[in-house]
Amino acid sequence: MPSISPQCARYVPPPPTSENLDFIDLPVIDLAKAQTPEGRAEIYPQVRDAFQTYGFVYGINHGYTPAQRDRIFDISDVPFTTVSPEELKDYAADIEKAGHYQGYKSRRFWKIDSESATADQIEMYSINMDVNKREHPPTLQPFLPEIDAFAQLNHFNILHPILRLLALSLELPEEAFVDLHKFRAAGQTAISFMKYHARSIEEEEKTKDVWMKGHTDIGSISILWSQPVGGLQVMSEGKWKWVRHIDNAVVIDTGDTMEFLSGGFFKPTVHRVVQPPRDQRPTNRLGVFYFGMPDDSVRLVPLAQSPVLERVGIERRFEDADAPTMDAWRTARTRSYGLVDLKKSEEKGVEEEIVTGIVVKHYN
Repeated sequence: MPSISPQCARYVPPPPTSENLDFIDLPVIDLAKAQTPEGRAEIYPQVRDAFQTYGFVYGINHGYTPAQRDRIFDISDVPFTTVSPEELKDYAADIEKAGHYQGYKSRRFWKIDSESATADQIEMYSINMDVNKREHPPTLQPFLPEIDAFAQLNHFNILHPILRLLALSLELPEEAFVDLHKFRAAGQTAISFMKYHARSIEEEEKTKDVWMKGHTDIGSISILWSQPVGGLQVMSEGKWKWVRHIDNAVVIDTGDTMEFLSGGFFKPTVHRVVQPPRDQRPTNRLGVFYFGMPDDSVRLVPLAQSPVLERVGIERRFEDADAPTMDAWRTARTRSYGLVDLKKSEEKGVEEEIVTGIVVKHYN
């Protein structure tokens, strides 16, 4: 007999905004072409140039149908709507001690504005790529087979193809980055469900409508499943530009770890989240992410054997001998993000912290 999918409430987002916003024109990558050597040879120059120019791209034809996409958004709201606040405490992520987000993160955990002591209004539930690595609330457990299938699709249909295209961009063997991102290895690559709750007028005024200040991601490749509620902005040529919703597309960006591994060839993308456009307020914003990270034991040194890096040179944020492992970098950045007091930089609108000897910038 066919299996019966567990039931959950439907998540129905509002229509895309009709406001005239300053959208960034991001390249669109056909991920179906990345499944063959011939296709990868055709599109890797486009991917190389896109990540060097924008740091963000759209991905389409990833193998997930619109119905499947709708279903994973339905599932993503389950931890926040079916589990009581008291029960969620039993599944809280040990962020400050363990240095990872596996489990539940409550609202008002991160500092958004130090001067006014304004905190975030974001709930997050993160699940390791190995979905059985830790316990989950009973109401979420029936959905784990679907979440596991979703993790595998992100890993093998999106993350690995993008990593192969980046390796080709550096004239490296196709599996150079893939070999550092094994599925179900000792690592913290994860699915994250994030619910951005609408805030009070007072909070919006204190933070100038910023819900998550400008930052770069910790890992190598981040995958955001596009959804209609606006708020994501990218720093481009010194200006914040909105990211447009494309139905059933993913938005892909590079993080700090890819900068380290590529010797500065691919820079991490500065982005932030702000209050949604006026015609989508006061809607809660539900996000589904896949945060790709190398295996914990990988040392974050440039792949200096790249012929491209031999020609253009390597930009180092630290000496190779001082390079942290992925585990050390992730742990240190996670423990500090939104929890430590930042220092004002000489750059206008920038605050800084030092993580494992590396300057990490935050943008207001």
